[in-house]
Amino acid sequence: MPSLSTVLRAKHVRGLLVFSQTGRLPMAAAPLALLLHAREVHGLTLAGLVVAAYTAGMAVSAPVLARVVDRWRQPPVLWGSALLSAAGFAAVAASGHRIPVMIAGAVVAGFGTPPLEACLRALWPALVPADSVAAAYSLDLAVQEVIYVTGPLVTLAAIGVAGPSAGLLVMAALQLAGVAGFAFTPVVRTWRGEAGERHWAGPLRVRRFVVIVAGVICAGAAVGSLPVVVTGYAEAAGNRSLSGWLLAAQAAGALAGGLLYTRVKPGGPGRLPLTAAAFAAGYLPLLLVPGPVPMAVLLAISGLSLPPLLTAVFLTVDRLTPPGTAVEAFAWIITAFTVGSAAGAAVTGPLVAESIRYAFLFAPVAGAVAVLALTAASLSRLAPVHHR
Repeated sequence: MPSLSTVLRAKHVRGLLVFSQTGRLPMAAAPLALLLHAREVHGLTLAGLVVAAYTAGMAVSAPVLARVVDRWRQPPVLWGSALLSAAGFAAVAASGHRIPVMIAGAVVAGFGTPPLEACLRALWPALVPADSVAAAYSLDLAVQEVIYVTGPLVTLAAIGVAGPSAGLLVMAALQLAGVAGFAFTPVVRTWRGEAGERHWAGPLRVRRFVVIVAGVICAGAAVGSLPVVVTGYAEAAGNRSLSGWLLAAQAAGALAGGLLYTRVKPGGPGRLPLTAAAFAAGYLPLLLVPGPVPMAVLLAISGLSLPPLLTAVFLTVDRLTPPGTAVEAFAWIITAFTVGSAAGAAVTGPLVAESIRYAFLFAPVAGAVAVLALTAASLSRLAPVHHR
């Protein structure tokens, strides 16, 4: 059975993981850096618009950049996008807090986000033996949770030392450093997309893939709702700082779940609805709304099934989508999760004002819809599976 050590012993793997995590750190840290920079002068609503502009730019660009990678090579796209994103962060830092300039800079920073996540996942079949690819996906997803714990801390440290603008410039520097290390790795320089029929819709022409994207949006909505609900829970408990610890507990659960899943056989298409069902069920105990310590435990449990679910999604997508669309297909999954997360946060806000318990109900409901969509995708015969 493939193991974690098998993946980590493979050539270039450890370096690529470090470089990828470094370059992806702004995904977790930039929203906070943008928010705190705008908040110096403006209210929370306008500051939120700046963050939304960054997220929108990132969601739109991911499939576009990934399609270029599929048709060309990884390093030129990674360098070009990282430089564009750095220019956007610098524009926000030098904006003088003018809202139009900050929003425009945030859009550029988000649009230029390098597609490191999709690029790394397209490399795994070339990096590890075929029976270790699923373990590699799980490891990648587990390690990714680290950036959601460390990212905000890096932002706060930079701001504490040199002010809000420093948080933005540090994000640009980390992104460029990660891309530099990643792009100079030999396997990245030699990688080429598979030859295949080019179609304007890319992987979206496969209807089962579209159903999976819909399911991932719902899963993202469940995950994205939690920061809002947990913040409301912490405020109701009289200690807003609790929210950071509670969300860190969930990230720790996801990290543990991903590491444990590296030792599990990947399974076939039937694994997708099973992992989705476990994911949705993990949110049900949160409806008890216990005290902070039990809540931290329950949040950690709710995070356990996220990496197994996404591992099953990526394996299914790899089998399902046509040759020559791997990076774009992975980017669509990432975009779907991002869009769903933003939607979940937006929908849950009003629910928190009504009832914390009602707000916690959103995640298992969204998860249940994800189960239906992913079950349909795993059972459907709408399109053939393409084995790479």
